[in-house]
Amino acid sequence: MKTNGTVLVCEAQVPFVRGGAELNVRALVGELRRRGYRAERASVPFKWYPKEELLAQAAAWRLVDLSEANGQRIDAVVATKFPTYFVRHPNKITWLFHQYRAIYDLCGTPYSEFAHTERDIRLRDKLIALDNQVLAESTRLLAGGRTIAARLARYNGLTAEALYHPPPLAGRLRTGVFGDYVLSVGRLEANKRVDLIIRALPHAGNRLHLIVAGEGPLRQPLEQTAADAGVSDRVIFTGRVDEESLIELYAGARAVVFPPFDEDYGYVTLEAFLSGKPVVTTTDAGGPLEFVEHGTTGLVADPTPEALGATVGRLEDAALARSLGEAGRQRACAITWAGVVDRLLPGD
Repeated sequence: MKTNGTVLVCEAQVPFVRGGAELNVRALVGELRRRGYRAERASVPFKWYPKEELLAQAAAWRLVDLSEANGQRIDAVVATKFPTYFVRHPNKITWLFHQYRAIYDLCGTPYSEFAHTERDIRLRDKLIALDNQVLAESTRLLAGGRTIAARLARYNGLTAEALYHPPPLAGRLRTGVFGDYVLSVGRLEANKRVDLIIRALPHAGNRLHLIVAGEGPLRQPLEQTAADAGVSDRVIFTGRVDEESLIELYAGARAVVFPPFDEDYGYVTLEAFLSGKPVVTTTDAGGPLEFVEHGTTGLVADPTPEALGATVGRLEDAALARSLGEAGRQRACAITWAGVVDRLLPGD
């Protein structure tokens, strides 16, 4: 591809919902434009239920030929997550943020609607076979991190390079005081395990409290969890916060506690680091463990309330929190959008 080539970045978006993947697509388009490419998003609405709809969603993208638009050649497309990589193009670069994980490692767990039934197995096998076919078409296959790359190797037999990207708030985050609260950021959903943080709080001493920034369907159950654990007076639920308020919360935190179950990447880790704050996570968190080095950039605990609480309690020592946070900040600053484009489109 020559300089100022034409690139489309493919996006599958649930209407009225904008998450990390959507923000990432917009950031990539912006960086491509700054680098002289003619870049645009190609977006198709996504619906995942009933389960058979997944095949229709894959077929919709398969019907899309993005080799040209308005009579002009498109030099490359960048597919990002299921089912965008079903798109047809002779230079399809897949930078994988997400497959449909409910048919992979989450199958049969509380985090998936797929069970080990005959009907579900048939549909799952069909979807995985289709993934194998269309992902193998990629002229370049990259993954949003080592956890995603390892999943591709395990389930699809495909090799992908890990390519990290900055979080959406990169460039705006700053370090502030090391306050008397630890921070949880993200959707209030089961796989984020905010309940584990709340149940850990009684084991974390009595000097730190918890601020939970985010909204989601589990707000009321989590409030009940706090009451049952006897820590309602130490937990603040902010609900949805705007970006400026979130930046302030990061800046004033003692640390960020982020114990999701097998997260693919997790912007929260890098946002915390760019705010100069350490991250406390768990041994089964997945993507955060690619950045959180125990005793260097943060702390890692077993996923039990007792172990997580004791680990959080160590950060009553503000000097320790400051030292870990600075090491994390240096790690995160090395990840840039310029580096992403250089890896995605080498030699252009």
